[in-house]
Amino acid sequence: MTLPPTPRPIEIFIDADACPVKDEIYKVAHRYGLQTHVVSNAFMMIPAHPRIERVIVDAGPDVADDWIAEHAQPGDMVVTNDIPLAERILAVGAVAIAPNGRVFTRDSIGSAIAQRAIMEQIRSTGAITGGPPPFGKADRSRFLQALDEAINRQRRLRS
Repeated sequence: MTLPPTPRPIEIFIDADACPVKDEIYKVAHRYGLQTHVVSNAFMMIPAHPRIERVIVDAGPDVADDWIAEHAQPGDMVVTNDIPLAERILAVGAVAIAPNGRVFTRDSIGSAIAQRAIMEQIRSTGAITGGPPPFGKADRSRFLQALDEAINRQRRLRS
């Protein structure tokens, strides 16, 4: 009798170019012993740690997103503000979390994509939309809680 293969450990992927919670991710990853991939288009300082990998991809639209989408597996954590990347991540069964703590789900991704399209349309007319509110302590706290909950949920599913 053969046993089913053991899934590889959970990994974290950071869409790092504009991510304001990298330090928080490093701390959580260290606490759980998770491999972390910091994916960007340019050199970025990262802590010297064997479980933190710097991945520098070529410049260009969606190159970092493509790398993350190709490497993420079911149950992995992906931290991104990029809604199309979040949709791709959900399709492979990974978890997509925005730096403000918003967890993208299969139920919410459609409305997020529609809202993004509407905002692009409005901006294309020259309207000034004001952008997102400033990133603050409450966002950081929501993110840490969402990441911790998502990791623990995946760990329970795998045990």
